[in-house]
Formats: sequence, structure tokens, C-alpha cells
Amino acid sequence: MKKIALVTGGTRGIGSGITKALHSAGYSVAANYNSDSTTAAKFHEETGIPVFSWDVSDYEACERGVTQVCEQLGGTVDILVNNAGITRDSMLHKMDVSLWAKVINTNLNSVFNMSRVVIPAMREKKFGRIINMSSVNGVKGQAGQTNYSAAKSGIIGFTKALALESANKGITVNAIAPGYISTDMTDAIRDDIKAKIVETIPSGRFGRIEEIAHGVLFLADEKSSFVTGITLNINGGQYL
Repeated sequence: MKKIALVTGGTRGIGSGITKALHSAGYSVAANYNSDSTTAAKFHEETGIPVFSWDVSDYEACERGVTQVCEQLGGTVDILVNNAGITRDSMLHKMDVSLWAKVINTNLNSVFNMSRVVIPAMREKKFGRIINMSSVNGVKGQAGQTNYSAAKSGIIGFTKALALESANKGITVNAIAPGYISTDMTDAIRDDIKAKIVETIPSGRFGRIEEIAHGVLFLADEKSSFVTGITLNINGGQYL
């Protein structure tokens, strides 16, 4: 029986690449999204991968959503990729409290919500893979992103603690901290600003979505059972 993988924020950007890679690797995959139903419908039409809409910052919505996934795919979640995230950038002295709360709720509280919902079944089966998407800016910090950096740094601490709780139950918990990756969002950056960013990357380029997806496949693999509690930095050598 195929293992079931669930990717939050899995219909666009890096999440889309992760979902497609897991599907190609033979997993039974579901992709979560929140509000962009047009993109989700196009993704489903192109890939055949089932998509499910709920707000990952809402615990009860996560419970309902995971139940729907399990019912449709015919089992419990074996691999959870906590990828959903947003940015609401502002210097702290100008940041409205709503911008802080929205990013923390969507980027960090969602990791608790989703992990809390799926981990009882993983513990019962004595198998599970939880992969949390952090960021280079959660490792080094970034001006104008106190909310985002705090959330992504918090994910690293969460990952380490849950890995310790889960290791003797056959569950690995790891994080990936991508650097600057070529996506629709980064493609929109002005060329002169892009050039300045590239100067800070020893590899001399932005990363590719498939390179992040490859990291997910490694951590999801059954043969990676002795790898837990780590943060896999995929950043071209930036800020090591």
C-alpha cells in the first residue's frame, strides 16, 4: 500500500514542486491550499493530485481537513510536509500587531496544528515523517522580517523538540531551510536587487524548486530513519 503524504501550501511555488516530486516518487499525495482556488484547480487538472482547502492556522479546520484527506486517500498520513507560509514584511517600529499575528499564526502555529493532528496515528503505526519548511531568514534573521524570521526560527526549535519526543516511535522530524529559490515571487524582484542577492550566495545563483523537493524526498525516505532533529540548509553555501 502506498504511503500517504500531505503537503500544506502544496499547489503553488515550492509547495507545488514538493507535491509533484512526492507524487512522481510513488506516494499517494494530497495538497492543501487556503484561498487560491483558481491555482489549486489548475494544479489538480494538470497533475491529477487531489487538493483540499482549509486554513492551517485554524486547529479545528486542520482536524476536519486531515479527516477528509484520510477518508479520500484511504489511510492515515505517513508523511507531513508543513510548507504553508506567508510574508507580511515591515520594520518592527512600524509593524501593526495584526501583521505579527497573521505571520506567526500561519507560519508557526500551523506547524503545531498539523503535527498535533497527524502524530497520534503515526505513533500508533510506529512510522512517520514530519518535514517542516523553515528558511535561511529563520537561521540568520532579516531586517523587515521580525515576524517571519521569528516564525521560521521557532520552527527549528519545534522540530528539535518533537524529534526528541518521537524518535523511539519510528517518527523522524526534520526541517529544511531554503535560501533564495527561483519562484514566481522571486522572479518579480528587480534585476539589480537580484544581482545584489546573488553576490551573497557562494554558489552564484538562486536555487531551484526541484533542489528543495529533492531534500524532502531524502528526508521522507524510509532509509532516512536515522536522520532526525536536523535542519537541512539548502542555500548554496549562504550564511554557513
